Order: sequence, then structure tokens, then C-alpha cells
Amino acid sequence: MQKELLYQIALTLIPNIGDVNAKALLNHFGSAEAVFHAPKKILDEIEGIGPIRANSIKDFKDFSRAEEEIEFINKYKITPLFLSDKNYPHRLLNCYDSPPMLYYKGNADLNSSQIVAIVGTRNHHEYGKNMTERLVEELVNENVLIVSGLAFGIDSIAHKTSVKYNVPTIGVLAHGLDRVYPSQNSALAKQMISCGGLLTEFKSNTIPDKQNFPGRNRIVAGISDAVIVVESGIKGGSLITAELANSYHKDVFAFPGRADDSKSMGCNYLIKNNKAMLITSADDVLENMSWKENKKKPVKKQRELFIEFSAEEKVVVDILQTLEQIHIDELYFKSKLSSSAVAQALLMLEMQGIVASLPGKIYKMT
Repeated sequence: MQKELLYQIALTLIPNIGDVNAKALLNHFGSAEAVFHAPKKILDEIEGIGPIRANSIKDFKDFSRAEEEIEFINKYKITPLFLSDKNYPHRLLNCYDSPPMLYYKGNADLNSSQIVAIVGTRNHHEYGKNMTERLVEELVNENVLIVSGLAFGIDSIAHKTSVKYNVPTIGVLAHGLDRVYPSQNSALAKQMISCGGLLTEFKSNTIPDKQNFPGRNRIVAGISDAVIVVESGIKGGSLITAELANSYHKDVFAFPGRADDSKSMGCNYLIKNNKAMLITSADDVLENMSWKENKKKPVKKQRELFIEFSAEEKVVVDILQTLEQIHIDELYFKSKLSSSAVAQALLMLEMQGIVASLPGKIYKMT
């Protein structure tokens, strides 16, 4: 275990590789250790690798840095989550640029059935504060995990209100777990570890450089079912997170604001350009995500006999028959099929009236 972990961390240290190429290498060789032992000629031939990156892999010697990270992980009881780990966030697996390795300290389930990200400006109005607090309060009894970036402003308000009402909340960091940025949130971060957790792709001794924040934002977007923008200017991290969420086919929601309010221009822009759905309360989110409790027990219909399914359709049907409903990200994960294969199977099953699609990218048997 420790040996494979050494290679997994080392894979993230190789210059010029990055997340997308790392995933390609893992898909080809099956494990991080196998990547390091692969002949250069074979590495050369992998799409996206070529001779320069192959040389970077074969010339890599800095395993001592990976060993230091393992010592840090063991000392502070941090959970490393590699792409192949069963506890790695399933929703992130469907993002093309998901990080190969995550570092986690906390007790919340990163694969909770309902996850929302709440994001917004650092320099908020009282309106933004009130909307954020009310939103979290309305989600208290809805079995929702709340994610944000532990930044000043709306992020901090979302986390603090979650802790106040004992709603599990995850802070995604743009640095290693050996520090908290901003430092004023150190006490809050400690509270979150016992009521959620802290998550990052960055190793210890990584400082919160400016270039790390877009990467942090992609995790916030990718790990969630939906992103809610409370209050935001026309530029900034919240808009980046919303755009990333759209690129990952996540649901995006936004609270509207006054037309002449600079703090609401981002939200109004998203709504105006159909990049976010206008909401005024948590009920709007729950309804559109099909998360409102259905008190009526579903009536099971007898399947038509002798329907011939393709192999992919059968996989999808077998999964759906065991569940009342399922989000498409979870269906990707459980089926182990490509996204295109799942989409094709769902289309054919919908055309036959066997499967129904619900708002929020939820599917169920008819």
C-alpha cells in the first residue's frame, strides 16, 4: 500500500505531465507504479505523451519528496485519495481534468447522495449574507452536503452557517493541509473537520499562489451536483466556478440582484445568458434537482417481456431496477461505461418508454 502510494504521489510530481496526461497514463498502464516501470518506447507512443514527457517520466528521481508527503499524511492522519480509490469522489471521475490525487481530512462522505456548492463574492452586501444564511438554514433537514472554498465572504458564511446548524460542509483549499488561508478562518477550519472536512489536491508546503485557485474552483464544481451563486461581480472565482460547472454538465443556480448592483452583475449575467437558473430559495433548488421527498411510494410496473437490450442498455437497466432514481454521474460510475455509451443507452431506453429523465439529470425506471 505504502509503495503504491509512493508512486501515486510521485506521478503528480513529474514535470510536464499534468492531470489529463496522468489519467491517460493510468488508463493505459493500470497503476502508477507501472507507469514508472514502462519502457520509454511505449511511453513515447501514448497519445499526448511523446518523447519529451516520456523523458520526464524516465528521468524522475525525486521520490524523497513523495516520501516526505507520506510522513506528513501519516503524522496528521490525512486520507490520500487516488483516482482508483473507492472513496475518491465519484462525481469528479467524470471531469476530464480531475486531479489524480486528493488529500482529505474530515468525516463527511465525499460521495454523499446530494452535494451542493455555494459560492459568491468576498466583498458581499448584507443581502448576500442574508441569502446565504437563509439558504443553508433551509437545507438543514434535506440531507445535503455543502461545499465551498473557505474564502472570505460568501464561502465563509456558507461554512459558518453549516457548522452552526450541524450541516456537513467541505472546504476545498488552494494549498496544502499544513495551513489555512485566509488564516482568519483557522478556527472555522478546525470546526469543519468534525462537521465535514477539508479537501485539496495540493501537497503540504504548497502556498496559496494565485494560479492554484482556478484548480480549486474546478474541484468545487466537479464534486457537486449543483452550484449555487449567491452574490458575485462580473469577474472572479464564482463566475469561473459556474462556467466550469456548466462545462461539466452540472446544474447551476443563481440568486438575482438589482440591475445596477455591481455585486449582483455576475448572477444576473448567468441568469440572462441561460447559464444559471434563477432561484429565490432552497425549495427552487430541491425541486429542480428532484430532491423533494416523494411521500407516495412509487408503483412498480411490470416490465414488458422479451425486450431485447443491447449490452450497454442491459447494464443501465440492471442498475436502475435496484434504485428509485439515480443521478447521471452515479450512473457513469456504477456502470463503468463511457459517457457516450451511457447517453446512447439512456436515449434508446427513453424512446422505448422504459426510462424517464427528471430535472437535475436524474433518471428512473418508468
